[in-house]
Amino acid sequence: MTDPSRAEPNVQPTSAPPAPHGGRPAFDTVRAEVAKAVVGQDAAVTGLLVALLTGGHVLLEGVPGVAKTLLVRSLAAALSLQAKRVQFTPDLMPGDVTGSVVYDAKSAAFVFRHGPVFTNILLADEINRTPPKTQAALLEAMEERQVSADGDTMTLPDPFLVAATQNPIEYEGTYTLPEAQLDRFLLKLVLEVPDRDTEFEVLRRHSAGFDPRALAAAGIRPVIDAADVLDARAEVRRVAAGSDVLAYVVDLARATRQSPSVRLGVSPRGATALLAAAKAFAWLSGYDAITPDHVQAMAPAAWRHRLQLQPEAELEGVTTDGILRSVLQQVQVPL
Repeated sequence: MTDPSRAEPNVQPTSAPPAPHGGRPAFDTVRAEVAKAVVGQDAAVTGLLVALLTGGHVLLEGVPGVAKTLLVRSLAAALSLQAKRVQFTPDLMPGDVTGSVVYDAKSAAFVFRHGPVFTNILLADEINRTPPKTQAALLEAMEERQVSADGDTMTLPDPFLVAATQNPIEYEGTYTLPEAQLDRFLLKLVLEVPDRDTEFEVLRRHSAGFDPRALAAAGIRPVIDAADVLDARAEVRRVAAGSDVLAYVVDLARATRQSPSVRLGVSPRGATALLAAAKAFAWLSGYDAITPDHVQAMAPAAWRHRLQLQPEAELEGVTTDGILRSVLQQVQVPL
């Protein structure tokens, strides 16, 4: 069998899903509000909205200075949702994220003090800078939407979204996210360095007085609340998926497992994640049923962090995006 990771190397992978056209007006308004502070990251905004509409989480990867944190903060400002930020550091403890039991002198009793995870949008900044024990503190919250402490279980707000950032070029003082934690993220979005025109617009705004630390001055206003998000989720669940498209997702997942360069391909959970993401993307684009185009648009973001490569393939420069690109080219598309 031909190794699909080495086929047609000149085709570039998609780092994030494209911005939908002719979509839902309320969510298009969210894009317009975010654009008041962030330039040229429409695809990443799409990914964050897809995660919000499916109850998933997003891992944002990019070099310093490409607006990862600003993007999440701007999205939170455009939503009537509570948002909190945690700077992950080597000395951060699990209780600093989830909360902990403390003694209350007034009541002479031990009480649970809620951590920053009790919010709608949690910005986990530089998540790979904290040790695995603290990283694992988010596992229950991300999967079960709850926190357990001292024998009690407390439910997190709904909607709940973790948007975690990480720097792909720094390795000193960082801790690689384990596969179990990566699997909790619906999407991994790669934010690239902007092109010349976009970077010019960034500088023009800063020259005109834009301050990324003062989003209120940028005029971002909340245009969607929690009820709107939950209503939209119900509509996303009603987006149809024909048997031919379901079979296409299965064939794509199975093709990733057959590449000689892949040690562990996409699991059935990964296939369901792609289906959910494609439904949300289709809904945002104004469709009532998903098409192969929606699947192809979301596949790189939904699967790039779920593939494990063979060590020798990594040494040869093979990438997960390259494998996914080739799989999408080789698997037959339903008519």
